[in-house]
Amino acid sequence: MTTAASAKARKPEHHLSADDARRLALRAQGLLGAQDRRAGARGVLRRLGAVQLDTISVLARSHELVPYARLGAVGRGTVEAAYWSGDHAFEYWSHAACILPVEEWPLFAFRRRAFQARGHRWHVMEDAERSCAAVRDRLKADGPLTATELGGAKNGGEWYDWSETKIAVEWLLDTGEVVCTRRRGWKRVYDLAERAVPGALFHDDLDDTACVRRLVAQAGAAMGVATRADLADYHRLKGEQVDAVIDETGLVPVEVAGWSKPAWADPAALAAGQPRGRHRTTLLSPFDSLVWDRPRTERIFGFTHRLEAYVPKEKRIHGYFVMPLLSGGRLLGRVDPARDGTTLVARQVSLDGPKAVAPMAQALREAAEWVGCDTVRIERCDDAKLAAALISALD
Repeated sequence: MTTAASAKARKPEHHLSADDARRLALRAQGLLGAQDRRAGARGVLRRLGAVQLDTISVLARSHELVPYARLGAVGRGTVEAAYWSGDHAFEYWSHAACILPVEEWPLFAFRRRAFQARGHRWHVMEDAERSCAAVRDRLKADGPLTATELGGAKNGGEWYDWSETKIAVEWLLDTGEVVCTRRRGWKRVYDLAERAVPGALFHDDLDDTACVRRLVAQAGAAMGVATRADLADYHRLKGEQVDAVIDETGLVPVEVAGWSKPAWADPAALAAGQPRGRHRTTLLSPFDSLVWDRPRTERIFGFTHRLEAYVPKEKRIHGYFVMPLLSGGRLLGRVDPARDGTTLVARQVSLDGPKAVAPMAQALREAAEWVGCDTVRIERCDDAKLAAALISALD
């Protein structure tokens, strides 16, 4: 077993500049170079290994914004169908609640076992045996159902005041007897895992070490180059778990100029040579895997990014659902968007100088067209001259 000390002691096999690392990360995330549009949103999901879900919907929900950022104006219905039809994906706990390629089902056996050993997640059932048996019987008899169809999700109090049925079905999801492979009206649709997961993948045969090793390797490939903390954060592992498997992942020790910690790179990314090709100009969901790890985002892009949706309004600096602007491989600004009929409203815009004006105008126009808006309105910008230039560029 690799210890933390030995993992850190391995000599780097390559020395990368900060720009090399930035471009490796962009290419790994599908934001630099030609994309396989034929693979569509499913291809994006397989490449990233996890797409985070969130209830907030401004321009669109976050899981729709992720393929949009990489593929352009792919139809929103097409995105939903790519995730929630057939047996291509499932929902589980990764970086957070995420859509995952169904091929990753065996890799999360370690987490299902951990839940089982713990005995509960947040809620404790009054009669676990009876409640779980009732959920199993209903799903077996009636097929996939929402919590409401199973008997009700809430007791009538706050959002977290779950019914016994909701607690039971979520517990069965945590431990792997039940799976969510689609949503209906944003409600999870639950099914028996033995019925929904393809037979060849429906197993928990991998031990914990094998699961973690493969997830760390997957995270390394999805990020291109990463520190120990980056690798742990991608699927919310512990640093000690990364240390225990890093030598067996195939990831290559590297040194990145300006990074204070050791790093590892995907061998395929190194073998592919200098990342080249077209950079995407786009707005990113704050939950996009390129920027969901705040310390990594600051280290790679020199960009401080914080989700302020859950910050009291009077304490927000940049707005409710702040979307970073990516252009030319850099993060050049941010916008807090909203919709007012067929107008995309930029409630607050921040730009990194004049060079960000044209890219922001392009990104706002494209986003507006994607969600069916025909005009863009700028409400507020932190620089009056840049605001005037942006309005002119939009016109």
